[in-house]
Amino acid sequence: MLWLALNFPWLPIEALPLHQMPSVVVARGRVLIGDAEAIAAGIRPGQKLSTALGLLPGLSVFERHEAREGLALENLACWAGRFTPTVSLAPPNELLLEIGGCLRLFGGIESIVAAVIAGCVEQGYAPGWSVASTPLGARWLARSGAGAILGESTCLRAALSALPCHIPGWPTEALARLESFGLHRLGDLWAMPGAGLRRRIGNRPVDDLARAWGDLPDPQQAFVFPERFACELELPSRVEHAEALLFSGQRLFSALAGWLHVRQCLVRRCTLRLKHDDGEPSELTLNFAEPTTDEGRFLRLLRERFGRLHLASPVEAICLQADEVVDKPGGSVHLFDLAADGEGTLACLERLRARLGARAVLALAAVADHRPECASYERDAIAGADPHPRPAMSAGVVSSQGEQGRQHRPLWLLPTPQALAERDGSPHWHGPLKLLSKPERLESGWWDEGEQGAAGDLRRDYFVARNPQGQWAWIFLNAEGWFLHGLFA
Repeated sequence: MLWLALNFPWLPIEALPLHQMPSVVVARGRVLIGDAEAIAAGIRPGQKLSTALGLLPGLSVFERHEAREGLALENLACWAGRFTPTVSLAPPNELLLEIGGCLRLFGGIESIVAAVIAGCVEQGYAPGWSVASTPLGARWLARSGAGAILGESTCLRAALSALPCHIPGWPTEALARLESFGLHRLGDLWAMPGAGLRRRIGNRPVDDLARAWGDLPDPQQAFVFPERFACELELPSRVEHAEALLFSGQRLFSALAGWLHVRQCLVRRCTLRLKHDDGEPSELTLNFAEPTTDEGRFLRLLRERFGRLHLASPVEAICLQADEVVDKPGGSVHLFDLAADGEGTLACLERLRARLGARAVLALAAVADHRPECASYERDAIAGADPHPRPAMSAGVVSSQGEQGRQHRPLWLLPTPQALAERDGSPHWHGPLKLLSKPERLESGWWDEGEQGAAGDLRRDYFVARNPQGQWAWIFLNAEGWFLHGLFA
């Protein structure tokens, strides 16, 4: 398994859908976290609120709202469903995505990681991330801001060994003891005898190390995507203009798109409920001409509606609910994507060759030879004529006998002629064959007799025949008996 861990160190302030910079989130009268402008002004976590206000008098202050952070993390989990159905919450500010089974779908590890990080940024989140083969190892590396892809166990252990001991978030007492022992890195701790460590710092740190290193199993509780989608977002301040709600609406519709992807559903109608601080909620219904999961389509329609909406009173919370959901219809997937407008044959052949392999996409060229095995050869379908022709032993045949001859030649030859049974003087292939044409004599070829891989000299009488099942065949008779050489479509 391969885990992508997302750590959101700024979640207390990023969970605020709308805030004016500079802003800080406080808990028990002290700064918990601040935005970029607050940090630039010298405000640091742990400072008293009075000190922060003294440094920046125009500072916007918000109390920490853990329920809002938890809801934001769940919305992110719903959104992450577009990348993988296996998502796990790691409160208070981490997500785990099992991406090992989705790599081919997104084109590799780098592509899926880039898509996930870009999606987080679009929603206003700046995560630390890491990819590792163990979930706890990936989480620790994401906390450190490693931003690394570590699929090999040796690389993972080397990266974990370099992390400081405070990264796992163990109890203060255990960290103090490790400090007194002179153990500052996880690698130093891992090298110590496990039994002695358990007596001195407890079982949890030792077990955590074993899970992160992959020596102990570490099953994760999967996030359960709700049966029905209804998501609410509380605003940190009252909003008086509908256009200002677009960013909050984008977060809700991103979660809806991920939920639809996991549930394999399409939405036909949804309702955006606006809760006002001094009256009944108002509803904005979005109807789609056809069921869809396209997030861009959601946002375009929402932007149009918000552009014409006048709020009767300020809004304090918004809620999105999927009212009419239909199952996504099943269907066969095309071998390759449908050609875009203006795309030519060469581009189509390039995609086919990239998907199936170079030897699976070939063209046929004609050779001036009357023998069927030698009448065509395979060449590159894109590069042009092959300077070293090879006989096409099981491909379409291009006849050199003129238009009349081509009417009685099949498009498919067997790799080697197949001997047919003969009963009462008549050839049999899935029953007795009825001859439908006069014999066509093909003979000679003495010029390449004895050459390796050459057809050599031959003397054959070819017939078009049909069996009782209605199958049309191209057969010949020579001194050795009857043979099946080709099939008609």
